[in-house]
Amino acid sequence: MTAKTSIHTADAPAPAHAFPQGVRSGPLLQVSGQGPVDPETGEYVHPGDVAAQTVRTLRNVEAILKAGGAGLDDVIMLRVYLADRADFAAMNDVYAAYLAERTTEGIALPCRTTVVCTLPREEMLVEIDALASVA
Repeated sequence: MTAKTSIHTADAPAPAHAFPQGVRSGPLLQVSGQGPVDPETGEYVHPGDVAAQTVRTLRNVEAILKAGGAGLDDVIMLRVYLADRADFAAMNDVYAAYLAERTTEGIALPCRTTVVCTLPREEMLVEIDALASVA
Protein backbone atom coordinates (compact mmCIF):
# COMPACT_ATOMS: atom_id res chain seq x y z
CA MET A 1 0.00 0.00 0.00
CA THR A 2 1.30 3.46 -0.91
CA ALA A 3 1.74 5.80 2.04
CA LYS A 4 -0.64 8.76 2.21
CA THR A 5 0.49 12.21 3.32
CA SER A 6 -1.85 14.97 4.48
CA ILE A 7 -1.27 18.35 2.85
CA HIS A 8 -1.64 21.58 4.81
CA THR A 9 -0.99 25.21 3.99
CA ALA A 10 -1.89 28.48 5.69
CA ASP A 11 -2.49 29.90 2.18
CA ALA A 12 -5.84 28.09 1.99
CA PRO A 13 -8.63 27.87 4.57
CA ALA A 14 -8.32 25.30 7.32
CA PRO A 15 -10.88 22.51 6.94
CA ALA A 16 -13.93 22.92 9.14
CA HIS A 17 -14.41 19.17 9.48
CA ALA A 18 -12.48 15.94 9.92
CA PHE A 19 -10.53 15.93 6.66
CA PRO A 20 -7.27 17.46 5.38
CA GLN A 21 -6.92 20.15 2.73
CA GLY A 22 -5.38 17.52 0.50
CA VAL A 23 -3.85 14.05 0.45
CA ARG A 24 -0.89 12.86 -1.57
CA SER A 25 -0.52 9.16 -2.33
CA GLY A 26 2.36 8.28 -4.62
CA PRO A 27 2.07 10.48 -7.70
CA LEU A 28 -1.55 11.46 -6.99
CA LEU A 29 -2.64 14.55 -5.11
CA GLN A 30 -6.31 14.99 -4.22
CA VAL A 31 -7.44 18.42 -3.06
CA SER A 32 -10.51 18.41 -0.81
CA GLY A 33 -13.47 20.50 -1.91
CA GLN A 34 -12.76 24.19 -1.45
CA GLY A 35 -15.15 27.08 -1.21
CA PRO A 36 -14.98 30.86 -1.31
CA VAL A 37 -13.29 31.30 2.06
CA ASP A 38 -10.60 33.88 2.79
CA PRO A 39 -7.74 31.88 4.37
CA GLU A 40 -6.67 34.82 6.53
CA THR A 41 -10.05 35.46 8.14
CA GLY A 42 -11.82 32.12 7.71
CA GLU A 43 -14.85 34.05 6.42
CA TYR A 44 -16.94 33.27 3.36
CA VAL A 45 -16.48 36.09 0.85
CA HIS A 46 -18.33 37.66 -2.09
CA PRO A 47 -21.92 36.82 -1.12
CA GLY A 48 -24.17 36.48 -4.16
CA ASP A 49 -21.28 36.81 -6.67
CA VAL A 50 -20.49 33.41 -8.22
CA ALA A 51 -17.73 34.83 -10.43
CA ALA A 52 -15.78 36.28 -7.50
CA GLN A 53 -16.48 33.17 -5.41
CA THR A 54 -15.12 30.98 -8.23
CA VAL A 55 -11.86 32.95 -8.37
CA ARG A 56 -11.41 32.79 -4.56
CA THR A 57 -12.17 29.06 -4.63
CA LEU A 58 -9.68 28.39 -7.43
CA ARG A 59 -7.03 30.35 -5.51
CA ASN A 60 -7.62 28.08 -2.53
CA VAL A 61 -7.34 24.96 -4.71
CA GLU A 62 -4.16 26.29 -6.30
CA ALA A 63 -2.58 27.01 -2.89
CA ILE A 64 -3.15 23.42 -1.78
CA LEU A 65 -1.80 22.08 -5.07
CA LYS A 66 1.35 24.14 -4.52
CA ALA A 67 1.72 22.87 -0.95
CA GLY A 68 1.50 19.32 -2.31
CA GLY A 69 4.18 19.92 -4.94
CA ALA A 70 1.86 20.47 -7.91
CA GLY A 71 0.36 23.24 -9.99
CA LEU A 72 -2.56 23.68 -12.34
CA ASP A 73 -0.52 22.14 -15.17
CA ASP A 74 -0.50 18.89 -13.14
CA VAL A 75 -4.26 18.76 -12.63
CA ILE A 76 -6.06 15.89 -14.32
CA MET A 77 -9.57 16.68 -13.11
CA LEU A 78 -11.43 19.61 -11.56
CA ARG A 79 -14.92 19.03 -10.20
CA VAL A 80 -17.14 22.08 -9.83
CA TYR A 81 -20.26 22.03 -7.67
CA LEU A 82 -22.74 24.86 -8.23
CA ALA A 83 -25.69 25.77 -6.03
CA ASP A 84 -27.64 27.24 -8.97
CA ARG A 85 -27.70 26.21 -12.63
CA ALA A 86 -28.25 29.87 -13.57
CA ASP A 87 -24.68 30.59 -12.35
CA PHE A 88 -23.05 28.23 -14.87
CA ALA A 89 -22.16 30.83 -17.51
CA ALA A 90 -20.62 33.29 -15.03
CA MET A 91 -18.65 30.50 -13.31
CA ASN A 92 -17.52 29.08 -16.65
CA ASP A 93 -16.27 32.44 -17.93
CA VAL A 94 -14.03 33.16 -14.92
CA TYR A 95 -12.97 29.50 -14.67
CA ALA A 96 -11.78 29.56 -18.30
CA ALA A 97 -9.97 32.89 -17.84
CA TYR A 98 -8.32 31.73 -14.60
CA LEU A 99 -6.98 28.55 -16.19
CA ALA A 100 -5.86 30.38 -19.34
CA GLU A 101 -3.79 32.79 -17.21
CA ARG A 102 -2.25 30.10 -15.02
CA THR A 103 -1.58 27.08 -17.23
CA THR A 104 1.16 26.54 -19.77
CA GLU A 105 0.14 26.86 -23.40
CA GLY A 106 0.26 23.51 -25.13
CA ILE A 107 -0.42 21.48 -21.98
CA ALA A 108 -3.85 19.85 -21.95
CA LEU A 109 -6.35 21.54 -19.70
CA PRO A 110 -7.85 19.40 -16.91
CA CYS A 111 -11.02 17.44 -17.43
CA ARG A 112 -14.01 18.89 -15.63
CA THR A 113 -17.36 17.83 -14.29
CA THR A 114 -19.91 20.39 -13.16
CA VAL A 115 -22.70 19.33 -10.82
CA VAL A 116 -25.63 21.44 -9.68
CA CYS A 117 -26.44 20.54 -6.10
CA THR A 118 -27.11 21.75 -2.58
CA LEU A 119 -23.84 22.90 -1.00
CA PRO A 120 -22.97 22.59 2.72
CA ARG A 121 -23.31 26.31 3.48
CA GLU A 122 -26.02 28.67 2.28
CA GLU A 123 -23.48 31.39 1.37
CA MET A 124 -21.55 29.00 -0.88
CA LEU A 125 -22.41 29.32 -4.55
CA VAL A 126 -19.50 27.14 -5.70
CA GLU A 127 -17.19 24.40 -4.42
CA ILE A 128 -14.26 22.91 -6.37
CA ASP A 129 -11.96 19.93 -5.80
CA ALA A 130 -8.99 18.72 -7.84
CA LEU A 131 -7.02 15.61 -8.70
CA ALA A 132 -3.42 16.10 -9.85
CA SER A 133 -0.55 13.87 -10.91
CA VAL A 134 2.73 14.94 -9.33
CA ALA A 135 6.03 13.93 -10.91
